[in-house]
Amino acid sequence: MLKLLIDKLENENRLTKEEFAILIDNATEEDRQYLFSKARKIKERYFGNKIYIRGLIEFTNYCKNDCYYCGIRRSNKEAERYRLTKDDILSCCETGYSLGFRTFVLQGGEDPYFNDERMTDIVSSIKERYSDCALTLSLGERSYESYKALYEAGADRYLLRHETADSGHYSKLHPEEMLLSTRKEALYALKEIGYQVGTGFMVGSPYQTTEHICTDLEFIADFKPHMVGIGPFIPHHNTPFKDFKAGSVELTLLLIGIIRLMLPCCLIPATTALGTLAATGREMGVLAGANVVMPNLSPSTVRNKYLLYDNKICTGDEAAECRMCLERRMNSIGSVIAVDRGDSPLVTSSI
Repeated sequence: MLKLLIDKLENENRLTKEEFAILIDNATEEDRQYLFSKARKIKERYFGNKIYIRGLIEFTNYCKNDCYYCGIRRSNKEAERYRLTKDDILSCCETGYSLGFRTFVLQGGEDPYFNDERMTDIVSSIKERYSDCALTLSLGERSYESYKALYEAGADRYLLRHETADSGHYSKLHPEEMLLSTRKEALYALKEIGYQVGTGFMVGSPYQTTEHICTDLEFIADFKPHMVGIGPFIPHHNTPFKDFKAGSVELTLLLIGIIRLMLPCCLIPATTALGTLAATGREMGVLAGANVVMPNLSPSTVRNKYLLYDNKICTGDEAAECRMCLERRMNSIGSVIAVDRGDSPLVTSSI
């Protein structure tokens, strides 16, 4: 029965909401391996055995938002705040470029200090120095005009996880001033401007049900992003959700496989959160259908300050250590690190 559903998903790239729920709630280990086998074949059809590396630069942990699950929420008075300077960021890029990174990801909290003037200067400076590299931004919700200015300055991609596509569930994870409708408007604006857009959600977030996950899958199928980032929820000790249990590695892997069959050309990371909950989590993610890993290029002096959740791995490693460690890990499962931008096949102009 479930193998027939997996075959249907492979052939049609979609299931009904009811069929998604059946697959999520009833998959056996045999079903999971059947799904993962198909996901790997589809990934190999479009990407071979390449794994794309993204150099993550966590440049500010200031945030004006108060999301209930996040360790850098504004109400966390114990967070040791920092901002990297433009020179700090360019130094991270220089290190990353020498290590073979051809995509840099600037990620930070929604920090008003980094207004359009400062961010466009940083973006254009990176692109002037590293014109053969892609630049991804993950800065949260901004205005249409801001997104457009950053795009015109040279940004190529934007990551903005929707976190949950159910408005009632969204309101349980965020303060009342934050709305799912605003998040979705931002995603559609980014796509309209011309970004390669990534979205995604937490697996096992507080109050999440199978129906919520099915709604997420429907939204992703309709939106057709270039990238989908999903990872297990992990609690942070200074948030309202500190006593909730972490999300499931097994369910996260199942959903990676499902999304690979839904969106064959998609870029899907094996996240740090997966690696935090399971020693070989990132390898398992790749074997389930993921094809991106995101080593950290941030200075080691600030890595333990950008803690969205507890027990985050690799906070003490130098950039070269992270890069070489991941290469060994990927080689151990028959994959190779690709030294290129790693655009989605959907972006034909960049290939």
